[in-house]
Amino acid sequence: MKTTELKKLISSGGLDEKFAALRELDAGDPAVAAQRERWLDAVTSFEENYGVDRDVSLFSVPGRSEIMGNHTDHQHGCVIAASITLDCIAVASKRDDSVIRIKSAGFPEDVVDTKTFRMPDESRFFKSDAIIAGVADGFRANGFNIGGYDAYTTSDVLGGSGLSSSAAFEDMVGNILSHFYNDGRVTATEISTISQYAENVFFGKPCGLMDQMACAWGGLITIDFMDPAHPKAEGLDFSLTKHGYSLCITATGGNHADLNEDYASVPAEMKAVAAEFGQPVLRPVPLEDILMNASPLRERCGDRAWLRAYHEIREDERVEKAVACLKNDDLDGFLHYILASGDSSYKYLQNVYTTKNVSEQGLSVALAVSESYLEDKRGAWRVHGGGFAGTVQAFVPNEYVEDYRKLLDSVFGEGACMVLRIRALGAVRVL
Repeated sequence: MKTTELKKLISSGGLDEKFAALRELDAGDPAVAAQRERWLDAVTSFEENYGVDRDVSLFSVPGRSEIMGNHTDHQHGCVIAASITLDCIAVASKRDDSVIRIKSAGFPEDVVDTKTFRMPDESRFFKSDAIIAGVADGFRANGFNIGGYDAYTTSDVLGGSGLSSSAAFEDMVGNILSHFYNDGRVTATEISTISQYAENVFFGKPCGLMDQMACAWGGLITIDFMDPAHPKAEGLDFSLTKHGYSLCITATGGNHADLNEDYASVPAEMKAVAAEFGQPVLRPVPLEDILMNASPLRERCGDRAWLRAYHEIREDERVEKAVACLKNDDLDGFLHYILASGDSSYKYLQNVYTTKNVSEQGLSVALAVSESYLEDKRGAWRVHGGGFAGTVQAFVPNEYVEDYRKLLDSVFGEGACMVLRIRALGAVRVL
């Protein structure tokens, strides 16, 4: 559709139902008007960068939240994750050549000729154009068609929030290629693995696959990484919205500087315990072996390493039990395992604060405040993502959401608590 016609359609409310679905809202909800304006602004920005009256399409890829499986994926364990109602959106138009041009709000334009930028280039590590090149290369290597396009993107998946803004962008590059040049037949899993390849090989970051999978699939998803080259993913037909709950993520404002050693210590210590049993990771190691050999493991690997190994093995068990609850529509059972996951992360995984600066424990404060408010209201709370600084997650009955939000904002600042829903739609073409 031409951009001028598209703006008229959006302004008239012609796409309100689609915009509402992306946010898990009713079409008549006042919040849809804000989305209407957001998409109008995106189309206008596309015109300013790439010309008026181009034929364009609209795309959306959500951010994601880790629901359970704290620090298990790098041990080939199990996770539950979910798409959320924050997203990266794009206005895009096909080109007649091999060049992909993407202008993202607040950033310089990236320009990649997919014919000439094929091999990884270390000088481009951690640059967004390397992601584009890597996704295109991954499409080519997997036998899919590629071609050029112009796109304007904007995202309310905040960087550094633990909600995977980078994975949403990666999946967006592949989402557009899938629909423009492959009739939309590239699956969510294929887009995800290609995105991971781009981030690992072209971008230079050895990430796992959970983020890309959760963004691309939509809804709740469980992933088993026993075979990391071929992870098993399964969508879970469960709606927090129908149960009257919202997902609240609170940014505590912690300092992420100098935390690389803290993050790296978690897989390193877990793998050190696994090595005592001749395994590269903990997934194949039975809990009984950890318990029966606690004394020599403590001596050779240290107490924290033993506790972290105990957490990982039990966390895989919790994921399995929580998945069963979701399949049986057992909300109370699911919330029980969320609380157990958070408790284990705090006590055994020990990723709620860094020992380098024990005076700063924002996550601990957020968890304590959440506990005090939600413990008698059928709520649940836990550390979110990698930990040490960053965000906490809470499952809050809708009748208490506004009071919970105000309480957390009073501690961490206005806007710190984001009230979200789990989004059923993953990476999609909107129009």
